[in-house]
Amino acid sequence: MTRTLSIAIAALAGLAAPLSASAQTDGPGLTKGEQELAELLEGRAPGEPVNCLTRRGNTERMNVIDGTALVFGRGDTIYVNIPDHPRTLDDSDIVVTKSYSTRLCRTDIVNTIDRTAGFYTGNILLNEFVPYTRVD
Repeated sequence: MTRTLSIAIAALAGLAAPLSASAQTDGPGLTKGEQELAELLEGRAPGEPVNCLTRRGNTERMNVIDGTALVFGRGDTIYVNIPDHPRTLDDSDIVVTKSYSTRLCRTDIVNTIDRTAGFYTGNILLNEFVPYTRVD
């Protein structure tokens, strides 16, 4: 059994598709997280969604965008996963993924742990991973 511990960092905002309307807004329109994600995706084009990511090179770096999405990878292509209930994402939590293969898939178990107190705070239900590639 492989157990990977990934520490989450902040960065978020909605760009391509409307995200969770139930998330807290920071002024009219987009939430703070959606605004952060939009900035992160600026200059990138979405690709065909995939169900799994190869752990090596794709999941070694993960950012949690508070109340919005998980972002994997770095460089020219990054992958965005907007879970079923994105408002439960907290950029101060530690994200723990449990996988039985060399890939992270939408069916894998993902838990969150409070960074300060160290207690379990919930589960994350992943969706497809959408690649965003830098355009010239």
